[in-house]
Amino acid sequence: MDMIKSVQYYVNKMIDDVTGMKTLLLDIETTPIVSLVTTQSALLTKECYLIDRIDNRQRDKMKHLKCICFIRPTRESIQYLIDELRDPAYGDYYLFFSNTLQKADVERLAEVDEHEVVREVQEYFGDYLAINSDLFSFGMSPYHLFGSNISTWDATAFERCVRGVSSVLLGLKKKPVIRYERASSMTHQLANEIQRRIQQEGQLFDFRRPDTPPILLILDRRNDPVTPLLTQWTYQAMVHELIGIHHGRVDMSNVPDIRNELKEIALSPDQDPFFKKSMYWNLGDLGANIKKYVDEYQSKTKSNMNIESIADMKRFVEEYPEFRKLSGNVSKHVALVSELSRRVAQDHLLELSELEQNLACNENHNTDLKSIRQMLEDHNISEVAKIRLVLLYALRYERMPNNAIKSLVDLLDAVGVSEKYSALVPAILFYAGYQQRQDDLFSNQTFLSRGKSALKGLKGVENVYTQHTPVLGETLDLLIKARLKDTDYPFADGTHQQARERPQDIIVFMVGGATFEEAKYVAQLNATTPGVRIVLGGTCIHNSKRYYRAPVTL
Repeated sequence: MDMIKSVQYYVNKMIDDVTGMKTLLLDIETTPIVSLVTTQSALLTKECYLIDRIDNRQRDKMKHLKCICFIRPTRESIQYLIDELRDPAYGDYYLFFSNTLQKADVERLAEVDEHEVVREVQEYFGDYLAINSDLFSFGMSPYHLFGSNISTWDATAFERCVRGVSSVLLGLKKKPVIRYERASSMTHQLANEIQRRIQQEGQLFDFRRPDTPPILLILDRRNDPVTPLLTQWTYQAMVHELIGIHHGRVDMSNVPDIRNELKEIALSPDQDPFFKKSMYWNLGDLGANIKKYVDEYQSKTKSNMNIESIADMKRFVEEYPEFRKLSGNVSKHVALVSELSRRVAQDHLLELSELEQNLACNENHNTDLKSIRQMLEDHNISEVAKIRLVLLYALRYERMPNNAIKSLVDLLDAVGVSEKYSALVPAILFYAGYQQRQDDLFSNQTFLSRGKSALKGLKGVENVYTQHTPVLGETLDLLIKARLKDTDYPFADGTHQQARERPQDIIVFMVGGATFEEAKYVAQLNATTPGVRIVLGGTCIHNSKRYYRAPVTL
């Protein structure tokens, strides 16, 4: 189960099966789907000389070229395709859709093909963004998931998720047993509708049955509101948290003194071997390993410049243009790590992260409250960091009698934090407070879970900044051991309790968005659990800014 290879297979098949000189037409949603799994230079080697958008009507007519169209079967994209076929710019058209096509749409396309240019129509199931080999997303806005309240779907978002998850299953050739979170009506509705579509599309899902059926586990972000609020310390997660990764690209244009060629950086585990190797390293290991690369080059150039820090590395790379040319990839990572290090110092992330981790992992009310008040009164701490601390405090101590949530909100106002931020505190409790959650988020609701939480602390952790384990971790551990309770995670209508034995293939889908911290946990499980393969997906991939702004829009 490799999400990148699954989409790559379809893209390569489209390009390879159409011989000769060709152009590739994409829509607004298939453009990032394709760009995440291939490059323009790779397409050029296959005689694909032009890549354009179907909504661009200013293209030149080139009848000598064949045209491959890869689009989502949405009303807008099909209308653009109809306009294209009425006045074709190319000689032959090969139409590929990223998901199932309605019969009525096929008929409409046939009607407008008066020039008889359409040579082929196919459904290729790549209707998702393949971010890592075991991580996918639909790139949806977290603000538009909900209907009339936080427990109902927006109709468009619901249909996108049903079709997207179905595409993932078809691309991976899996007909799963489906489970969902008991307390979440949204996961229940999604599970039942996907199950209904699988039965409806019987032939499409007619795959060879494995001994152990695959499992599709549908979860709700609201069950774990803490993970997206924490400062991250591994490479991929940290870049997304501090700068942002959008469709595999990082916008560095706001970084001080950045060179032109580094204003936008591509980060792809498929196309960048160093990133693939380093994406789950913490910042310290990352700096040390990049230093090795620079040292290797330095020994080759016989340079005697003393390199002891990330700033030294950055200066060395800038002073040796031939190094930049030979090792553009390392140069890119030096720039990224340099900016991450600058932000850690500027934003006081070491002190903040230690307090965040304590709030997430340990219950010590008086100490926590004192530390938070000190941070709120510190002028060097940003508004965004202050509100995250109060959100974490509110989530942990919401049920404690005489908690200080109101006084902390008052203090936010007193130190000049914008009202739009302080309004997030009641909003997140309404969205993901203890009444909305199913599991014991802080392991503090029963005597047994408190004991388990204390034992967890004794095992020892890598460092104080990585104590936290997402709720997904415990859920997957129980599922892998076939001990996930049917009462908490029931089976969808029409699926039976076939999954008594240890599962082999697990597809997790997070309604409301997944995080890179959870992706890292899944990657670790894949690396250390023989015989089990897991992929994680979500409506989007959160960083803290994207996450905490969603509830206030409800």
